[in-house]
Amino acid sequence: MLVVGFDTATPAVSVALHDGERVVSEAFALDARRHSELLTPMIAKVMADAGAARSDLTGVAVGVGPGPYTGLRVGVVTARVLGAVLGLPVYGVCSLDVIAVAAVAAAAVPSAAEFLVATDARRREVYWARYDASGRRLEGPAVGPARSVPGGVLLPVAGAGGPLYAEAFGPVIPPMYPEARTLCEIVAVRPSGAAWPPLLPAEPLYLRRPDAREPGPPKRVTPP
Repeated sequence: MLVVGFDTATPAVSVALHDGERVVSEAFALDARRHSELLTPMIAKVMADAGAARSDLTGVAVGVGPGPYTGLRVGVVTARVLGAVLGLPVYGVCSLDVIAVAAVAAAAVPSAAEFLVATDARRREVYWARYDASGRRLEGPAVGPARSVPGGVLLPVAGAGGPLYAEAFGPVIPPMYPEARTLCEIVAVRPSGAAWPPLLPAEPLYLRRPDAREPGPPKRVTPP
């Protein structure tokens, strides 16, 4: 098994390669405006660092958001193209779930406590979901103002939305961004009995319409 995984649903671009037992190579960059420039070279670097060829791959994992339209679309489209060209299965995972699994694995979640994951949705809003202590999603994903998140000020929060709207949440816990190493583990390992997130189609979770819209038909001009 050799799974390449990547997430572009946040300002971070994260790529990793997993051989079914461990992560063998990974790369990370934080640049909200260069997802399309960074992702393909990062995939090539991760493959080269591991001494792997595309023909060695057995699957593709991609974070499907929620996230802003442009960045999220880069990752999902790249995953679909790789899958189609190489004849590989493509597995989607909610990017908030990826953060939640990493938070639990890092023992960042207080014992037996529920917690939140919140990422920046722009427009003074967050993408959010609520989890139990094992990382199982209880509510969400949803989008809205940080102050409107149920239980926000009472619960620990992972993701960059926590420090961005500190007044609306409880203690901030790591990680801030979805990590491709965790995404790959969710797809490649999946031990029985574990609270792993569901695998999803490679379809973007936008939750709201993109900021950019196609122009409507020209208005009729009435002669004076």
